Amino acid sequence: MRPSPSWCVPLALTAFLFLCPPLAHAQMQTQGAVTKLGRGLINIVTGWVEIPKRVYETSQTQGAAAGWTWGIVRGVGYGFVRTAAGFYEFFTFPFPAPPGYTPVMEPEYVFVDEGTKSPMSDYRSR
Repeated sequence: MRPSPSWCVPLALTAFLFLCPPLAHAQMQTQGAVTKLGRGLINIVTGWVEIPKRVYETSQTQGAAAGWTWGIVRGVGYGFVRTAAGFYEFFTFPFPAPPGYTPVMEPEYVFVDEGTKSPMSDYRSR
């Protein structure tokens, strides 16, 4: 009788959970990792907000027709990138990549304007 592969996934996840913390412990800076984890979760949840943000932004600079066409395209693109960056930061939070736990995407949150200083930038510099 051939063993069922259904037990392989839980076994692999268990091994991963037991092996990763010791590997990450030497490099992990607790506050930076927690910030990266939170930033990842926020970007996963709020990635879709890029769509109305880019529609509004494009409408203000190029007119309503451009906002409802090109703005939607831009919003979907930015939303996909922000959500993907959120998943990347969520799954790699114990590791300082990029160096110093800097954000993968600027601005680091969708609700921060691109020309504005991020609320967490002062905290990271400590």
